[in-house]
Amino acid sequence: MSYNSSAMGSGSRTGRMSFEFGRTHVVRPKGKHQATIVWLHGLGDKGSSWSQLLETLPLPNIKWICPTAPTRPVTLFGGFPCTAWFDVGDISEESPDDLEGLDAAASHVANLLSTEPADIKLGIGGFSMGAATAIYSASCRILGQYGNGNLYPINLSAVVGLSGWLPCSRSLRNQVSVSHEAARRAASLPILLCHGSGDDVVAYKHGEKSAHTLSSSGFRNLTFKSYNGLGHYTIPEEMDVVCNWLTVVLGLDGLRLVDH
Repeated sequence: MSYNSSAMGSGSRTGRMSFEFGRTHVVRPKGKHQATIVWLHGLGDKGSSWSQLLETLPLPNIKWICPTAPTRPVTLFGGFPCTAWFDVGDISEESPDDLEGLDAAASHVANLLSTEPADIKLGIGGFSMGAATAIYSASCRILGQYGNGNLYPINLSAVVGLSGWLPCSRSLRNQVSVSHEAARRAASLPILLCHGSGDDVVAYKHGEKSAHTLSSSGFRNLTFKSYNGLGHYTIPEEMDVVCNWLTVVLGLDGLRLVDH
């Protein structure tokens, strides 16, 4: 069953440009508000697609915020415009990262979380390019700053990435290794990554390599789940794992689901 079939990529630098973010959809908690998670869609999609799915999950104590990325020219599509959190060239280690776009997206997410009550736990999750943005936000959190050097203001309690990859992977390990505070934060931040072996958009090897890079950079509280034959979409079994994991790491009230 496919809930979402958005595409993705790895960044390609563009000139300095300003983009307007689209509509934000909010799923209010049905029970006691214990956590707020910003969930980010994939390339070409919009926030409403995921808000409809997230509303059905058995997580009554989570508020979901589902923003929509700006519509912008995308290098992967020859400059054709579509919703994208940052510019996309191709998925390879040599492809340059659109640091300006990544910072703008991560800053937008941080702003959405910045007005939540002080006693609410905060998280970021996403699918494909949204997952890449979520994982990039995790790296900003542990380094204490965006790629441009500005202070990262949010204390994250959970990060989820489905069918995604790690932007700026080449520099992360060195950045963490020179900062005791970054190493401490990396060791304690819970991250869940899931990837299907049949993914023909973001190849499984990229998800697996991203998990390895994060782990070797000091992210000790990282879980990587692989799904045999799963393509570039999510399935109920994967979402059950997400629900279980979030319930545990965020200390939410409620019952665990059946493990898959």
